[in-house]
Amino acid sequence: MKMTFYGQFVAGEDHNAIKPLISKNQAFGVGSVLDYSVEEDLTQEEAEKIEMDSCVSVAEKESPGKDHREKKYKAHRQFGDRRGGVISARTYFYADEAKCDQHMETFLKCIKASGGAAVDGFSAIKMTALGRPQFLLQFSEVLVKWRRFFSFLAAQQGKADMAALEQKLELEQLQDSLTKLGVGTKSDIETWLTGEELGSSGTIDLLDWNSLINDRTKISHLLLVPNVETGHLEPLLDKFTEEEDKQMKRMLQRMDVLAKHALEHGVRLMVDAEQTYFQPAISRLTLEMQRKFNREMPTIFNTYQCYLKEAYDNVTVDVELSRREGWYFGAKLVRGAYMYQERSRAAEIGYEDPINPDYEATNRMYHKCLEYVLEEIEHNRMANVMVASHNEDTVKFTLEKMNEMGLTPQEHKVYFGQLLGMCDQISFPLGQAGFPVYKYVPYGPVNEVIPYLSRRAQENRGFMKGSQRERSLLWAELKRRMLNGQVFYQPTY
Repeated sequence: MKMTFYGQFVAGEDHNAIKPLISKNQAFGVGSVLDYSVEEDLTQEEAEKIEMDSCVSVAEKESPGKDHREKKYKAHRQFGDRRGGVISARTYFYADEAKCDQHMETFLKCIKASGGAAVDGFSAIKMTALGRPQFLLQFSEVLVKWRRFFSFLAAQQGKADMAALEQKLELEQLQDSLTKLGVGTKSDIETWLTGEELGSSGTIDLLDWNSLINDRTKISHLLLVPNVETGHLEPLLDKFTEEEDKQMKRMLQRMDVLAKHALEHGVRLMVDAEQTYFQPAISRLTLEMQRKFNREMPTIFNTYQCYLKEAYDNVTVDVELSRREGWYFGAKLVRGAYMYQERSRAAEIGYEDPINPDYEATNRMYHKCLEYVLEEIEHNRMANVMVASHNEDTVKFTLEKMNEMGLTPQEHKVYFGQLLGMCDQISFPLGQAGFPVYKYVPYGPVNEVIPYLSRRAQENRGFMKGSQRERSLLWAELKRRMLNGQVFYQPTY
């Protein structure tokens, strides 16, 4: 394994064993995003049981009920093994709080290794490793309901076709609508909407709206909102039990510990994207960390999956928030890792497919999001982006836009990222040309990274195409050297 798959895709067994490879890459201008890639090798039955126990209440198991709750129960029963249809992303399952503490300690060691082994490095983390998924699931549902409620009110005011940031609700009409819907009394709503500086301009935009539940949904236990499908009022959030509340706080504490540790070691944290039913909460909690830790430099990076139809809205809203509040926006742009699973789940449960209709649409979305962030870098200089792509056209697009905008590699605002063992024909020329480029570097004991390696073995046809491209380039270079009598590489200065 060490001479074949492991040697190709994994850097070594521990933070000491990976240092030679990291040093060699650095000599060619290639940095590292360290990821300790050990996973539990669970059977499908074990994974489904763990997921059902952690994401579905006892009441739902015993009596699923009807409508939304029954759909949610069926979704978790059918898609309980979150690894199904997912090749490139690692999956964590919740066992107990002690296991989450172990995951945090693993991430801390990875951050320390990043600081000790690499200059200006990154460390990757996953939110689902740090707490019970039930919290992420419920919080995501709150955020989705709240966003849909805003869209519903915008439609009432004839602004449904506008872009997310252009939708501004007229304050007086909004107060009347909320009163008529029975959300609260008129005096309560007036007090609620005019607190601090909110509504001083006479309008409420999406960022203002989101700020109403900024304090971890402090009012959401009491707030009733209309279900846009049924028209009935329902609680924004089902109240957490005392134990769930403790679990939520412990998850937030773990995130805080990791961010502080990263700041102390000069390492940036890359928060991975996950399934759409977790992602709103993951993104919101990442924004909370960015608010706190990205004041002087971009320490925390959020990940945006551009195969999602709402990717551009998500990027533009978060950039605008960073601009208003004066912190550094950090983003990693990827195409996405959960397409087949997301589409199957949407079809089974009966909601709109969140994924772009085809690969070309995803490419357009990726470039649209990327261009927006590059423009923010050009004008504001308080944004950083990692172009995490194996697509040569996307890399060329980025380089062309940087040249047009006068963005130089020495500014270290635009990074490039590829997986270790893949697309070296992109990574190393970029590094030698002076561009900040990083390899996503998995490491861990051979026997414990087998799940990771099995996914690499099942990689899609895009990888095989990339391999053929790299092989043809290697043959061309070998022929060139043989014809010129230069078998070994001789750098030119």
